[in-house]
Amino acid sequence: MTCGATEGPDLAASFLHPGVARAYKHRPPYSPEVFEVLAGLITDQPRTVLDLGAGEGALARPLAGLLDQVDAVEISPAMVAVGRRRPGGDQPNLQWIQGAAESAQLGGPYALVTAGASLHWMSFQQTLPRVRNAMTKRAYFTVVENDARDEPWRSGLLDVIRLHSRQQAYSGDFSVVNTLAASGLWTEAGRYRTAAVAFRQRVADYIEGLHSTSSLARELMPAEEATAFDAAIADLVAPYAEDGVLELTVVADLAWGLITISEAT
Repeated sequence: MTCGATEGPDLAASFLHPGVARAYKHRPPYSPEVFEVLAGLITDQPRTVLDLGAGEGALARPLAGLLDQVDAVEISPAMVAVGRRRPGGDQPNLQWIQGAAESAQLGGPYALVTAGASLHWMSFQQTLPRVRNAMTKRAYFTVVENDARDEPWRSGLLDVIRLHSRQQAYSGDFSVVNTLAASGLWTEAGRYRTAAVAFRQRVADYIEGLHSTSSLARELMPAEEATAFDAAIADLVAPYAEDGVLELTVVADLAWGLITISEAT
């Protein structure tokens, strides 16, 4: 579930918690089609990618298996530690860079830059100019938004999330791409929506996936509230679960374009 708007350092700090990092594995996975599209966007050599806000490497780890080099920038030591232990996290051509996107030491040149929903936690004004300077001439800056879609319980889900979210202006319709485009620092060149992929998930794991978001982190909730949240979600999805398992439909939206500045400011 994507967050609705940047709420400042307190919520961003949620990703430093080991519990949030562990819960990341319960987020809906990217389909193989995502990686095919990303690899196809690369036209320059070497085929080196920078993944910003890499989390535990859901994008970076599979990409490293397809390309020459992937540099995964992630501010949270807990995320990096979990990512290194996940499948593909120790590939020799995957370099973990622990630091903020605004200041981490970058390599390059990069023939593609990728970012997920975590992009909205970053300062575009600080990050995009320095990233542009580390990209090849024809490299795209690409945003990937991946989530379950059209859940029959979605309306009730949003009600429960709004009740417990630490995000003051939570919106289930928030778009990282639209926010990036509105910054005036990026010009869209294309979009692609992947085919819907079925994903079966235990109810307990589905709930943990919700706790991997900054505004619903267990570390931000008193124990009684976390228990109440879990029970509310379990009751909400129970009519749709078969033997404790939910049938989800996962879709990814990719948007790529050019950073419209060439020098750091």
